[in-house]
Amino acid sequence: MILTKGPLLHTPLWQQELARAVTCRRELLRRLGLPPPEDPEHSPEEGFPLRVPESFISRMEPGNPRDPLLLQVLPQEQERLSPPGYHTDPVGDGEALAAPGLLHKYHGRVLLVAGRSCALHCRFCFRRHFPYREAAPHSDRWDAALEYIAADPTISEVILSGGDPLTLSDGRLARLAAGLDSIPHLRRIRIHSRLPVVLPSRVSDPLLEWLGRTRLQPVVVIHANHPNEIDGEVGQALRRLAAAGIMLLNQTVLLRGINDRAETLAALSETLWQARVAPYYLHLLDRVQGAAHFATGASRARALHRRMRDMLPGYLIPRLVRERAGAPAKLAL
Repeated sequence: MILTKGPLLHTPLWQQELARAVTCRRELLRRLGLPPPEDPEHSPEEGFPLRVPESFISRMEPGNPRDPLLLQVLPQEQERLSPPGYHTDPVGDGEALAAPGLLHKYHGRVLLVAGRSCALHCRFCFRRHFPYREAAPHSDRWDAALEYIAADPTISEVILSGGDPLTLSDGRLARLAAGLDSIPHLRRIRIHSRLPVVLPSRVSDPLLEWLGRTRLQPVVVIHANHPNEIDGEVGQALRRLAAAGIMLLNQTVLLRGINDRAETLAALSETLWQARVAPYYLHLLDRVQGAAHFATGASRARALHRRMRDMLPGYLIPRLVRERAGAPAKLAL
């Protein structure tokens, strides 16, 4: 843990970095040496504001308006479009709500919306319209969710998601893990988080300590879409998680103009493997309102996946999937 002076004396470095995240389009573009937005008074953000920490900005190429990391976070005018087939709840989260903050879609596992916020606001996020205030409990009020899990012996795995669960303090997460530990039929705790990539300082001693105490087998699923996201500091943080005995997987969203080239996806798989992360899923874009400009068709996705099979050994090829509301599992393409 790195400490600072003044009122943040006991604040972990990752929380300090999160507090200083850029939330203004003009400021982000200025830092990259790009011209300001043409009409800053009419932002397309509409309830989903820009948020990007300095650590992620530092991996963007100055002067490049098509930088693949910048395009993931910069609000665009296309977000105002509402083409047919795009919805505010594209994967059926609302119908799967079994208890406050608890989604039960698939046999044997449930998803707990543990965190309401994220370190990075990805413009293609399928939960950008999720009603966190109404549907997710306060981060210390998980009693109803724990009671639901305890009452169903078919549940063997709990997925912590959000938002991003690692935006919660390690104290809160340790208390939640202890509650899950007490449910005898649980075997695994899976954490879906962007923070090890966006803020590698989040991989800290306190995080590893509570993960090491739980009797549940820990799995961490990170989210990286482009090899440029994984620099030396991120790689070091990921290898630290792996050295602690934690299984590391990655999921990627196929994004037009960002990673829809086989060479890019192959480089991402190679970079992940060097950091001790196994490629897991390559997702077709969830059809969330505001993200249609990122979509790549299924036929294009299959062609890219076939090309990856020609370029890589089998263990470096993620499964190509899409999620459909009401389906009993992710659908393989």
